Amino acid sequence: MKQTEISFTGLLKKYFNINADKKDEQSTIKNVENSISFSGAQLWILIFAIFIACLGLNVNSTAVIIGAMLISPLMGPIIGMGLAVGLSNIELLKRSATNYIVSTVISVLTATLYFSITPLHEAQSELLARTSPTLYDVLIALLGGAAGFIALSTKGKGNVIPGVAIATALMPPLCTAGYGLAVGSLSYFFGAFYLFFINTVFICLATFVGTRLMKFKHAAVVDTDKMAKVKRYIIVVAILTMLPAAYMTMLIIKDSITKNDLRNFVNTELAFKGTQILSQDIKEGDKVIDIVALGKIIPSNVIKKAASRLAEYQLSGYKLNVIQGEQSDSLLMINKQLSNVAVSNSASNQKIIEQSNQIHELEDQLNKYKQYESVAHDMTGELKVLFPSVVKISISNIK
Repeated sequence: MKQTEISFTGLLKKYFNINADKKDEQSTIKNVENSISFSGAQLWILIFAIFIACLGLNVNSTAVIIGAMLISPLMGPIIGMGLAVGLSNIELLKRSATNYIVSTVISVLTATLYFSITPLHEAQSELLARTSPTLYDVLIALLGGAAGFIALSTKGKGNVIPGVAIATALMPPLCTAGYGLAVGSLSYFFGAFYLFFINTVFICLATFVGTRLMKFKHAAVVDTDKMAKVKRYIIVVAILTMLPAAYMTMLIIKDSITKNDLRNFVNTELAFKGTQILSQDIKEGDKVIDIVALGKIIPSNVIKKAASRLAEYQLSGYKLNVIQGEQSDSLLMINKQLSNVAVSNSASNQKIIEQSNQIHELEDQLNKYKQYESVAHDMTGELKVLFPSVVKISISNIK
């Protein structure tokens, strides 16, 4: 039994031994040092990559943004800082930090220049996604940094680096920060720059942990007390960096739960045949739930009963506001005509043929009106939000 346990432990060590494919340490350090410097061609590559990323964010093209992330050389100084702390190499830390600051400033200025001259100033979804970091971004940076350092320090793992560059996404946050400066939105600037700072801190942390797990030799004799102090500083910085992201994550989770509760409430309490719920929205500041409904009118007593049951769906404290609209008169009139013709019973064959033709004409007309009604339905919710005084929307063909 004991021999079996030993062999099983040995098997685990064989598969999970991180040092099995370890390259020569000096070779790894030299590769990192070569990727740190930002001058000449490396600097121009960075500038072009920033412009490409800005274009991708501006036109909302994921493919272009990914291309910019693959070109970007920003990962070098960040891994360099983590490696320098892990090796207690002060000279490498100074070089890495200097180039990190230079590359960051140039990137933000380049992005600001682009967004100052582009005619497209609307914030697209790809750009907005970089303004609210969460704990998920922390995990991505930590895991991406770990994968990147293992790839750098082991043999034959070069194809991992492009994936790490895409996953950690260092370029888009800097471009978004530049956009914030260009349009005068400090919330965009600080939100995006905070995401970039998260990536920096946790890629450095993953690299530092990697150097220790892979037993890299220190560059100089290490003072044990000083090393312990450095570790404490690293832990404090990591925790402080995580706190705002943790708060944002809690807000997002809370919002998701509330929206799910609202969806269950509407589907259970306000779902009636002949009534279509166009939109449902929660105004957190006013504690109001706005429901836009179309079709058959929901009676006021039913709405009151539904409002009294909000607490059962964890929505206590909210006020229910149901905005209702009716079908257009033209659609109701055609439906009535169609029904009258369909039930008509004439003995004359000619009359039947005429009625059949009339039915087809009315059906065609009804289908057209239904198309108009469908468009009106889709527009009602949005227009109600923009123009609360709007009561009803009708769309018709003008000949």
